Parts: sequence; C-alpha cells; structure tokens
Amino acid sequence: MTSKPEYDVIIIGGGAAGLAGAVTLGRARKRVLVVDAGQPRNAPADHAHNYLGLEGIRPLDLLARGRDEAQSYGVVIKAGSVLSASKSDEHTDPHFTVDLSDGTAVTARRLLVTTGLTDVLPDIEGLAEQWGRSVLHCPFCHGWEVREQTVGIIGSAFATHQAMMWRQWVDDVVLFTNQFEPTAEESAKLAALGVTVVEGEIARLALDDDTLAGVTLADGTTVPVQAVVTKPEFEANADILVSLGLEVTEMTMGDKPMGASYVATDQAGNTSVPGVFAAGNVAAPMENVIGSAAAGVRAAGGIVASFIEEDVRSALAATSR
Repeated sequence: MTSKPEYDVIIIGGGAAGLAGAVTLGRARKRVLVVDAGQPRNAPADHAHNYLGLEGIRPLDLLARGRDEAQSYGVVIKAGSVLSASKSDEHTDPHFTVDLSDGTAVTARRLLVTTGLTDVLPDIEGLAEQWGRSVLHCPFCHGWEVREQTVGIIGSAFATHQAMMWRQWVDDVVLFTNQFEPTAEESAKLAALGVTVVEGEIARLALDDDTLAGVTLADGTTVPVQAVVTKPEFEANADILVSLGLEVTEMTMGDKPMGASYVATDQAGNTSVPGVFAAGNVAAPMENVIGSAAAGVRAAGGIVASFIEEDVRSALAATSR
C-alpha cells in the first residue's frame, strides 16, 4: 500500500500566478504548499500598474497581501528553492517528489510551476542599474509615467515596433540604432511618426547622481533622454519543467524570433506531462501581472478538474471490488 502524498498541490514560485493559484486551491480545500525563492521579476519596479483595484501598488506589497490571503485558507508557504522534482512510476495517478534547498523532500499529487522568467538585458553600461526605474520595456506598464518625457529606444530587431508603440504614449521618441539598421520601409514609418533616429553605437547611459540624463554614444556625444526602452531576452525559468520531460519553445512574431522562451500549456495550465501544470511568465512571457494572476486561477481550476476525474475513477474502482 502506497503512502498518501503530503500535499494535493505543490506550487513552485510565489509570484502573482503562484499565489493566485494558491488562494483558489486553498478555497477549494486542497492541501497546498508554495515554495518561493523570494526573487520576483518586478522587484526593481516601484509600482505595479493595470491591476484592477490595486493600481500603483508596490510589487512587494502585492505579494505580501497575496501570501496573507493564501495562508488564511490554510496554504503553507515555505521560503527556499526547489532543487529537483520527479514523477513516480509506481503510481497509477500522478505522484511527485520535490527536493528542497533545505535538504527536505515533499510529495504531492500535482505540481503547479510558476517560476516566471529572467530578463536578460543588453550589455550596456548603466542599463542593469536603472532597470525598472528609468530603463523600461513595456509601455502598458510604464508609458503613462513618462508620457511627457523624451524616451530613447535602444536599437534591436524590434526597435521599430517598439518606437511605433511608444509613440502612442509619448510625443518625443528617439531611436538609437546601436548596430541596428532600419529598412527603408521602417525608416519611412519612423519619419512619418516623427521619431528621431540617432545613428551610432551606444557606449553607456549618462547618469546625473543616479538619475538618467541621456545616452552617450561611442563618439562621446550625449543625447538627452529621461527614459530608455530596451528589449530584453525573456528566458523562461524552466529547469524544473525540462527535468520533468517538457520542452522549451522559442516565441516568434511571424517568422522573426522574439528572444522569448516559454513552456507550452493549454488554457487550463496543463502541460504535456500529466499532473504538471504551469502558469504565469514561464508559460506566457508577454503577460502582465494581472494576466499572470488570472492564469494562476485558471490553472487552479484545471487542477481541481483533474482531481474530479481522478477521484471519480478511484471511487468507481473501489465500488467494483
């Protein structure tokens, strides 16, 4: 006779997706453990936006509220990281063992992986230090705050797209080519929208007492801007998922690689490995905070649906003995 798993669900990652899923599962009377390394992607930002009812909340305050809400429904939250996860072949239904950084191991019927992604920034001096403050990437997240400023776009394969987007929020947009050469069609679009194009390689960001003052080119010229937009590589934190047999997919826009990776799921968060669910930026790299939270709720619903099927099957088998 096999032992019953300690938890119904182990959630790996305590960001918006993981905590929203935890609240939903806790309210469904499931035994839930959240393992959180305490490294949220948006920690450098002062405020989170477009979260209905909590506009402008500090990201760490949002997570603190989420932890309190989850714990009020009996969810266990443990600080630490997951070293490995494995699926047992000895059970008919999914059964997982998770090894934690404190040397302990825990078991569960389901895994919900909400480990997010890592923003890999271009190697430009000053960029990482200003990330989340005056160095931005999403106009929906930060466009309103810089609407009356001069915004610089760092050249990349997506720089024209970014410049056209940011013109919806900002009147004064400067595109720094930085080894990127716009096509004739792109140049025409940029000119039509009034985007200033500055050629030359970027040397560094110019700072004035930790405040962005401009972009300094390799020739020593500094162009004044108050905010800079860059296109990071979005690298899925998918090691645990890969170890369970899942593949990482590269996102494209048409036939153009977007520099973003993810693990595929269906709308309910199911991966191709039974019992393993994923939600948030590890599965949808372009999603914002409230969208990630919604994905966590959907995945929790998918997990409960899988329990219904499993429990009915077990009950029918028991009555037929």
